[in-house]
Amino acid sequence: MNLPTVRETKSTCPYCGVGCGVIIESSANQITGVRGDPDHPANFGRLCTKGATLHLTASAAVNQQTRLLQPMQRLQRGAPAQRMAWDAALDLAADKFASIISAHGPDAVGFYISGQLLTEDYYVFNKLAKGLIGTNNIDSNSRLCMSSAVAGYKQTLGMDSPPACYDDVKQAGTIFIVGANTAYAHPILFRQIEDAKKANPALKIVVCDPRRTDTAEIADLFLPIQPGTDVMLFNGMLHLMLWEGWLDTAYMAAHTSGFDALKATVRDCTPDVVAQTCGISKEDLFTAAQLFAGLHGPALSPRPSDAAGRAAAEVRRTPTLSLYCQGLNQSSSGTAKNAALINLHLATGQIGKPGAGPFSLTGQPNAMGGREVGGMANLLSAHRDLSNPAHRAEVAALWGVPDVPSKPGKTAVEMFQAAADGEIKALWIACTNPAQSMPDQATVRRALERAEFVVVQEAFASTATCRYADLLLPATTWGEKEGTVTNSERRISRVRAAVPALGGARHDWQIAVDFAQRLEALLPQHRAAAPAIGSTTLFPYPNPETIWNEHRESTRGRDLDITGMTYPMLEQAPQQWPLAEGQTQGKVRLYEDGIFPTADGRARFVNTTYKAVAEPREARYPFSLTTGRLRDQWHGMSRTGTLGRLFGHVREPVLQMNPQDMARRLFKEGDLVHVTSKRGSILVPVQASSELGLTQVFMAMHWGEEFLSGLSATGQRLAGVNALTTSAFCPDAKQPEFKHAAVKVLKAELPWSLLAVAWLPAEHLLSARTELQQLMTRFAYASCVPFTNNAPLDAPAQERSGLLFRASALEAPPDELLAQIESLLNLDSPYVVRYADKKRGQRRAALLQRSASNTTLEGFLLAGDTSAQSWITTLLQDELPAQAYGRALLLPGAQPPVQLVSRGKQVCACFNVTDVAIEAQLSQCQGSSQERLASLQSALKCGTNCGSCVPQLQRMVRATLAPRLQSA
Repeated sequence: MNLPTVRETKSTCPYCGVGCGVIIESSANQITGVRGDPDHPANFGRLCTKGATLHLTASAAVNQQTRLLQPMQRLQRGAPAQRMAWDAALDLAADKFASIISAHGPDAVGFYISGQLLTEDYYVFNKLAKGLIGTNNIDSNSRLCMSSAVAGYKQTLGMDSPPACYDDVKQAGTIFIVGANTAYAHPILFRQIEDAKKANPALKIVVCDPRRTDTAEIADLFLPIQPGTDVMLFNGMLHLMLWEGWLDTAYMAAHTSGFDALKATVRDCTPDVVAQTCGISKEDLFTAAQLFAGLHGPALSPRPSDAAGRAAAEVRRTPTLSLYCQGLNQSSSGTAKNAALINLHLATGQIGKPGAGPFSLTGQPNAMGGREVGGMANLLSAHRDLSNPAHRAEVAALWGVPDVPSKPGKTAVEMFQAAADGEIKALWIACTNPAQSMPDQATVRRALERAEFVVVQEAFASTATCRYADLLLPATTWGEKEGTVTNSERRISRVRAAVPALGGARHDWQIAVDFAQRLEALLPQHRAAAPAIGSTTLFPYPNPETIWNEHRESTRGRDLDITGMTYPMLEQAPQQWPLAEGQTQGKVRLYEDGIFPTADGRARFVNTTYKAVAEPREARYPFSLTTGRLRDQWHGMSRTGTLGRLFGHVREPVLQMNPQDMARRLFKEGDLVHVTSKRGSILVPVQASSELGLTQVFMAMHWGEEFLSGLSATGQRLAGVNALTTSAFCPDAKQPEFKHAAVKVLKAELPWSLLAVAWLPAEHLLSARTELQQLMTRFAYASCVPFTNNAPLDAPAQERSGLLFRASALEAPPDELLAQIESLLNLDSPYVVRYADKKRGQRRAALLQRSASNTTLEGFLLAGDTSAQSWITTLLQDELPAQAYGRALLLPGAQPPVQLVSRGKQVCACFNVTDVAIEAQLSQCQGSSQERLASLQSALKCGTNCGSCVPQLQRMVRATLAPRLQSA
């Protein structure tokens, strides 16, 4: 018997900006496995929970139920989409866009693209909008995550060029993590931080965040500042550095300018003012400033009294690396926050040397690549500025067009506002889901409804935005694509196809090229002979390499010069930019010579003044809502949301609240609450969390209408967490303030509830979820999520999957609706036991499966009285023996008729280790916290694969030590 040949393909993970290398295993045109690439310098073989399950998201069962595989057209809004041929679809798109451009001008159309596109995809879209159509209305969802970092780098250092690298983690003396939950958002980089701390116990780690996240578990100093007060914190640290004589005045004199104006501002940021504004102690502020200045060990002493003492302190300065992400970026003061942090680096000389520098962590896999090609409304290729006439002329010459438009384009928030106002008539959306991810969903959905023509270019048919599309174009996705991406440390990696495109899907660059060539013929006034390319079309690209070569030429002489790179070179190994022609290796870190890409070669201090959040708390909206990531999910979950195992750590959408705030409002765990801002309202269960301070609430950014929805009192479909967030944005970066919205939280009085849970065959599960999602708006509140039995990754044959559907309403719905839910969950078979009391709105059903040795519960529905949910859900999901229950499953009440023991809540996703198992093992462990953790990992394997659960394990270890320390 001949076994199928297993093929291995090196590629890159499609999730965060760490840019991990992966090796894809495939057989017979099907992806069958994935593992970390041990040779890739970003991860050296490690993968997080998301990366380690990539192959499962590309299974035949998932693809068949979720992928968009043929072009589809809606003849009218709200109608089912109908299949059409590719040529007809692209002709339709070209005709519609040409008609609108001819009637209303080029700025009547807009392109909203994605940091998950490859660099080659990005480049074609940018050239299509700015070079052919003549509009700068092209922006990216990178606007939602990285634009403040871009603006901060440009204002201070002169260019959008992150100066540090991952290797600096190992060489730092202090790591200052601010506005970043690295343990969740960049797990593999966090593993490197853990390694650095283990190798160098003298390494000091400062974590600054309004929430005590898992990242704070590694901190020597934790600063729980109030939301939005980062600029005050940084200015206050600089105030202390000035007062204590901790500045590197020699570096400042030689390499910087503009400090005097900033000095006048920070004079007023006294420790008393900072402590009151930020909500931290003056002592912690002092320690943070001293550690950032690199004064460790003996230098942690009072201010030197003489010049010799200060000189000695300077000698003992250790390098400081700052790591930051959305907590700084997603703010109405985002650029100021970034610049204020960089000010600290310039003032202490903590830049341009090993272990030091301001290191912005990229959110998406290729947000850096998009910035490189200028794929945003205010940028041009190779870090050129749209406002610079010389830069526009350079790009026009490269492209072979008369000019590039000078009128600023609409950025993300502005683009959808313009569409809602009727100014933009056509929208082309590629590889992103604005009906989930954009703030102020009421405006976004009004835009999508009002636009005359909406094209959605997408790999997954399940996203909320697909519902608004007039034309759906199927795109390839991870495992099928070819091209390049750039990670946080300026490292360009190849993305390679392991399998052919599925169904009728086409590559994103290919779709854009085919559309552009059609549009050229319909817009002769915009068409050019393209002499620089030597072709009659602006888009003569047979493959991704030809696109990349043109992009490479655009970088010649720029700060990100990659003219020394080639595709064959990238085939051998990833490369960092800049790498100019004639060079053989990219630059590991920037600005080592103290020369910056500014007019005078000096870095610039920015006079950053503190401004409060755009929407402060008030009596009517007394809580600060912030959003962020979950450990095992990604963005809108179009990919990760297909796997029940990635819901093991956080099973359902919740709003987290400080326990004291819950007690004051008489909220119980799991109570349904209305969460309301000035823009919208949602319903969601509330959960106690000691991570949060008083008057703060948190909800994960991932929960959109695909998983959390319902129907408002006015008949509007509930839109998930971003119904609440504000579109107020930073004036410099135009990045919206996701990290703060003022909300009120009130208990919901919905007396009727439903919970339906069932195992389903893998080949029907996601189709059933899609149909259940259509029923969510039949209730005031509903959520629908997958789950599994969390079988270990190394035992795939043991895995089972199911769906959990939860709903609440003022009164019981029609029996026909409940029967439809039962049918979708296979609870309509003759083997189901039932109970119904229509008068009281009670309905229960349970499906038991008997075998020779055991009886298991395969599914159940509780309607009306759902108080039995805790024990009956455990009985099903833990696959516990159910032969002793029988018709007792139909009894109401929270007390199980037969005692059962839950296996607990999952902590380790790789090996399905629960908190119950961990606590039992820890009760037998001895020694220090490190010894107990090692013993735990040896016995249960938790934390030994991807390591994502290690911070939680450390917290549990400390919890077992605390009582013994107190008794001692």
